[in-house]
Amino acid sequence: MNAHDLLVRPGGAIRLDKLDPAATPGFKDRSEAREKLERDIERLTDLQDVFAAVRSHALLIVLQGMDSSGKDGAVKHVMSGVNPQGVDVFSFKTPTDDEVGHDFLWRCERVLPERGRISIFNRSYYEDVVVVRVHKEMLAREAAVPEKSLWVERFEDINAFEHHLARNETLILKFFLHISKDEQRKRLLERVDDKNKNWKLSVSDVQERRYWNEYQAAYQAALNATSTQWAPWYVIPADHKWFMRTAIADVIVGKLESLGLQYPQLTGDVAAKIAHFREQLEAG
Repeated sequence: MNAHDLLVRPGGAIRLDKLDPAATPGFKDRSEAREKLERDIERLTDLQDVFAAVRSHALLIVLQGMDSSGKDGAVKHVMSGVNPQGVDVFSFKTPTDDEVGHDFLWRCERVLPERGRISIFNRSYYEDVVVVRVHKEMLAREAAVPEKSLWVERFEDINAFEHHLARNETLILKFFLHISKDEQRKRLLERVDDKNKNWKLSVSDVQERRYWNEYQAAYQAALNATSTQWAPWYVIPADHKWFMRTAIADVIVGKLESLGLQYPQLTGDVAAKIAHFREQLEAG
């Protein structure tokens, strides 16, 4: 698998209807992908340990996609080997009254990761250029701004915001989980038919399917406008969960490995103290 094949190239113009949600490039079957995923999970454990020790960078992972595209499962499986003390997961749903009183980036900005930590945004500020674009009734507070100008301005704000983060050593990896409408229907039916999954079902999940084409258009516009060199988008085929999880893990591991981080080297004074401490322990 070549992660670059999943990349939305900056300045490009992808079409989601031309990208196969059931594709599994680089893998013949689930078992082959499972081996790769297991290796990457083990590797991610080691990389996170060095990442936390060095504290030179922060990592922000953004997951976006239609309902039931596998965002929760990606968090659960891909991050299964990391130390939970170094990872924060935030899920952004309907804004609260307090959040509505601020700019659209505020609620995400206030929980950004510090250096040495990983934050995962399960949905994010991109909801404000996707959901709001589909449901225009949410624009009442900004009715004075021409709609076309509003999206251009918000894309500019997002790009500037992410550029600022990147300049301050935050790595940003953004994944759009690309699921087909038919596969989504199957997964929603599973939630209906399996009583152990009923709790996952929301009336809005079914209602939002009526806006499928509008959502695809909104996501496509956002992906093309905000995939940059400093914060690229990856479109991950998500009809096969096993491939989707493997692809995400591959990108994360590759990004962390590219940093070439090494554990901090001890200074002369600290090394001497540790040597003295060892002598005391050995002496009983």
